[in-house]
Amino acid sequence: MSSHPVPPPFPSVAGEGVPPAWRQVALPTAPPERPRYLQATIDDIGTPLAEVTFVVVDLETTGGSPKDSAITEIGAVKVRGGQVLGEFQTLVDPGREIPPYISVLTGITSMMVAAAPRIDSVLPAFLEFARGTVLVAHNAPFDLGFLRAACEETGTPWPPFASVDTAVLARRLLTRDEVPNCKLGTLAPFFSAETQPCHRALDDARATVDVLHGLFERLGPLGVSSLEELTGLTRQVDPQRRRKRHLAEHVPSGPGVYLFRGPRDQPLYVGTSNDLRTRVRSYFSAGEQRSRMTEMIALAERIEALPCAHDLEAAVRELRLIAEHKPRYNRRSRFPERALWVRLTDEVFPRLSVVRRVRPGAGVFLGPFPDRRAADAAVAAVHESLPLRQCTSRLSLTVLGTACALAGMGRCGAPCTGAQSREDYASIAAVFAAAVDSDPRDLVAPLLDRVERLAAEGRYEDAAVLRDRVAVLVRAVRRRQRLESLATVPEFVIARPDGAGGWQLSVVRRGRLVAAGVAERGRSVRGYLADLRATAETPVGPDDELAASVDETELVLRWMEKPGTRLVDVTGTLASRTPGTGPYNGFLTRVEAGRAERDPFADNRSLGTRAQPDRVAPGQPAPRPARGRGTGRAAARRGRVGPGLASPA
Repeated sequence: MSSHPVPPPFPSVAGEGVPPAWRQVALPTAPPERPRYLQATIDDIGTPLAEVTFVVVDLETTGGSPKDSAITEIGAVKVRGGQVLGEFQTLVDPGREIPPYISVLTGITSMMVAAAPRIDSVLPAFLEFARGTVLVAHNAPFDLGFLRAACEETGTPWPPFASVDTAVLARRLLTRDEVPNCKLGTLAPFFSAETQPCHRALDDARATVDVLHGLFERLGPLGVSSLEELTGLTRQVDPQRRRKRHLAEHVPSGPGVYLFRGPRDQPLYVGTSNDLRTRVRSYFSAGEQRSRMTEMIALAERIEALPCAHDLEAAVRELRLIAEHKPRYNRRSRFPERALWVRLTDEVFPRLSVVRRVRPGAGVFLGPFPDRRAADAAVAAVHESLPLRQCTSRLSLTVLGTACALAGMGRCGAPCTGAQSREDYASIAAVFAAAVDSDPRDLVAPLLDRVERLAAEGRYEDAAVLRDRVAVLVRAVRRRQRLESLATVPEFVIARPDGAGGWQLSVVRRGRLVAAGVAERGRSVRGYLADLRATAETPVGPDDELAASVDETELVLRWMEKPGTRLVDVTGTLASRTPGTGPYNGFLTRVEAGRAERDPFADNRSLGTRAQPDRVAPGQPAPRPARGRGTGRAAARRGRVGPGLASPA
């Protein structure tokens, strides 16, 4: 009796030496057949998000930069498949005093971390907790930057972590109609997070977990289901944007202005560049990730290019076009008419008011100010120095009224009651007029003395408020005097070398650029300038007023102050009145330098590629993984003022 081998009841799988994307299946048939290969799906190739272990981390620090700040707290939550696997939290002794404004922001004081471990003993424990996972943070460059710096400082190798930035994902997946911004404090209530962020590491990490899961729900309609697709999401180029690259084919090189125009030929966006062709083509690449630019390009039907002689003409043309058309997707300089001015009224007993129009002969005007807050700060500084009346009624010499509380406090001479003559009041108002015109010393000196006195008494918060008001006032006076120096000049010509042996020429009349050109190498500058003047624009309006917007005149001023600029010719007098604000340059420099200490998290840099990606729509192809840049946190806090910060150098 012979026996035969019994075939196994189930197929056996063999995959040695075969690429992992293929499965070799040996079928249980006798005699053996040639192996058959089955191609796996794309889900088998990528790492499904449900199987990825994430560690959501948040840090609290003593400042905004790893170069001069340290970690004070680490909080982390480990999650996989929507389930919390563990948490990590510890205070860290930064080895230095925690600034008071940081303690106010986070609630962590120097005494709380006095007995906490140092970072060199905490870091190995955290890295072990996060080993083999994907790190997640809100504004990841901030948190991961501190962790990398700590590893470098302690000599600990930094593991090759993959990372996900929830701020980037939110900018990619949410619209401005849904959330006004992508701060953690805004996203947490939007996604109904169980924990609200409060600038404590573990609570912020828990809130970020809920935000991460809420964002993951938005990935399903986009077909993003793997870690590889998620990390490459921010570099995806919208196919609709890619199809419109032909709009940039006719754009020339060189300096100039470009306009994106919509379906009704209306300007959507106005920009400027020293190389028009390169700049315009960048809008159709992965390098342009701003969501509003993606919306704009989707509406654009054509691109208009306006070549210019040099960068000053391009910048001026851009300002004028933005002010004229107010394109929807431009954010700055759209409404120059909304600038604010502080006016000393022209009446018997003048007072200060904030207005939007400068009317010749209607008083003394100081400004312009970018917003109401700055204008109010300047007004408050003037009232701290001068006992000008603050009531809004119009006073006369015959009808008398009753004194207000300010008169009892000694902050007003009570001209409404007849206690102060017109001549005495006029001498006080003349101090403000003289400060705007040429000499701000009598106006500013009492304020700086008061700042020093408050600081010496230990009233640092009051000193900081007054100091900032003085800085706003001095800047406004300096700006007004700089503009006034050009308003009365009938014409002047400035030139800059073009780098090829020629000269870039600009003709300016009463602060307005009226002609621009380039005298190429070998050509007579004087002869070319005569032709340029003959075709120049003639400004309208009074001879002693600016013929251009404030922004345009300041562009001219900045171009004049660049190294290498030469004054070729001038009609009239081009000078600033003395003493001006020169004695206060040192004071303003110290105030600007102190901003970094008062605003440790302030970061006004433009957002990088990963930090400001465009949104995507369902049905787009899976992106490739890519790296990019991000941005730090922003949280402004007022700091202290010490003695010696107020007096001008």
